[in-house]
Amino acid sequence: MSELPPDVESITAESLGEAAVAASRVHAEIAGMTHPGVRPNNEDAYAIFRIGRYMERMDSNIPESEMPSRHEESGHLLLVADGVGGAEGGEVASRMSLRTILDLVQRAPRWALKLDDPQTRHHEIQGLITRSRGYLQSMHAAVRARQVETPALASMGTTLTGAYTVGVDLFVLHVGDSRAYLLREGKLARITHDHTLAQQYADLGLVPQDAVESHPLGHVLTRALGSPVDEIQSDMHHVPLQDGDTLMLCSDGLTKMLTEDHIAAIMGEHADSSIACRELVKHALLAGGKDNVTVIVARYTID
Repeated sequence: MSELPPDVESITAESLGEAAVAASRVHAEIAGMTHPGVRPNNEDAYAIFRIGRYMERMDSNIPESEMPSRHEESGHLLLVADGVGGAEGGEVASRMSLRTILDLVQRAPRWALKLDDPQTRHHEIQGLITRSRGYLQSMHAAVRARQVETPALASMGTTLTGAYTVGVDLFVLHVGDSRAYLLREGKLARITHDHTLAQQYADLGLVPQDAVESHPLGHVLTRALGSPVDEIQSDMHHVPLQDGDTLMLCSDGLTKMLTEDHIAAIMGEHADSSIACRELVKHALLAGGKDNVTVIVARYTID
């Protein structure tokens, strides 16, 4: 697996960084695609949201040169969920998790849309982290409540890999084995760490890292929304974006079919996000398409 860039790190109070660029200077071109593969049902779910607030001048006697007619701040939320627990259960869990977080975000009293003020940056990021972990816990609770209400869905669960970008700040929240990657200057690095039994064995030194992808326990999750624990544990990462970076979120239907070198080559060859998504899914299907495959690609430019 590629080494992480030195500025990609797990989030802690000490690693929030000082990168701050106004959101208006960062532009994102984002696309997503999903396919059931050879399976009859698609248990994957994805969503792409643009979150923003604006003020638009309706009338004033002050010249526009002194008072712009429109002021806007925005960010992007990208989500991939891979349901488990049977065709019906997996589909219910993945879609429910995304509907839950959308409802929570819509009802949130404040959104982190401005992180470029040195006086408030640290406080705003800490608040974003707290809210994100709270959202995840609520999603976990919603899936578990549905399990109790509907015994036929008692074994359902879902992975969740979500990315939020505002300005040059990228935050990735992760549970399970869906993944987030960063392509920078032609080099692909994995941001997330799989929560599977095979990866846990590798972390303990019981199996080599290069054997994880083909290990028979590579599909057994150690963390998932809907798992039988009261409090879900998650990973959160912070990545200061650079001009030209490409972010990719995907379900394991892609990474089980294509090597990281193959993924990097496809992403590097296609500058258009929608074409990159289409080509990644197409090549996963050509390789067998044994599982549902979902991809989100976001390319960033900074003025």
